[in-house]
Amino acid sequence: MSTKSGFNRFLSSNNCRRQTLQLHRASINQPRRHYAANSLTSSDASFSGPQDPDSYCRDFVRKHDRDSYMTIQFFPRSLQASCFAVKAFYAELATIQDSVSNPLIGQMKMQFWKDAIKSRASPQHPIAIALHNAIKTSHIAPYHLNRIIEARDVELNSPSHLSMDTLLAHAESTSSTLNYILLSILGLSSSESYSHAASHLGVSQTLSTLLRALPYHTSKGTMVIPASITAKHGVNQEDVFRRGPAAEGINDAVYEFAVVANDHLITAREMFKEDGGYRVPTEAMPVFLGAIPVQNYLTRLEKADFNAFDPKLQLRAAIQLPWLIWRGYYKSSF
Repeated sequence: MSTKSGFNRFLSSNNCRRQTLQLHRASINQPRRHYAANSLTSSDASFSGPQDPDSYCRDFVRKHDRDSYMTIQFFPRSLQASCFAVKAFYAELATIQDSVSNPLIGQMKMQFWKDAIKSRASPQHPIAIALHNAIKTSHIAPYHLNRIIEARDVELNSPSHLSMDTLLAHAESTSSTLNYILLSILGLSSSESYSHAASHLGVSQTLSTLLRALPYHTSKGTMVIPASITAKHGVNQEDVFRRGPAAEGINDAVYEFAVVANDHLITAREMFKEDGGYRVPTEAMPVFLGAIPVQNYLTRLEKADFNAFDPKLQLRAAIQLPWLIWRGYYKSSF
């Protein structure tokens, strides 16, 4: 398809060099909602084990959000507990829709988290305890946490989006807001340029994660690409649910969706232009390392001719991605 060659220009315009390291099969986990390459389970149980809350959150993120587990290692050690608490909270919310049998139960779980944030005394839940500590020590604004909860609550009844506008608003209220929290943990929330870049990064993270999870969502009868895009390419949702990548127009819809994700990544990167190139200040680089898994996935998706159902895309880059993150940090780029 001639238009797909344009994606190469998007990638090359951002100095995105393809890596030649071989991907090794680490594990293949069925992608779950909003965490495409990881298997997530909800941690409803009250905390009664010997493990302290900080260690619990660290292990929770390591198991359920491997990309974040790797990038948090580059935050100052004294701030990592707060980062793991927030990331565990975010991952926990992302599992709720899949872990409940009806929206009412999901709303009850969302209310639990609203109450946990509002209460001065945290409930006996390891993530809630760690989150309370993070709010106190890292001066996290409860507003941002509640904004994420509200967005996930709305999603319980409306998992699909008719337009890109509503999906982008959802991304701003979830992934982008999470990035604002990480900036605040670093003491950088007052920077407009960082916040602007973090907003666009969050959108690209949401869109790429939805693409990574497309096989899972369609297996459950949910189409995560907005109807405004699928309709343009003549995609019949029921056909996608039955036939996956063989459905007419689905790869073209994926291509258009991926271009939007890449455009937002470009915009985030352009906030750090200097002297013909770009460089992210060291103080903010831990947050923007989150762009590297996004770029890595989009590059591999392009290699797969925008077939989001290609099994190779569900492989975790066990060796390649950690090296790319390490290189990005020391080159101050993404």
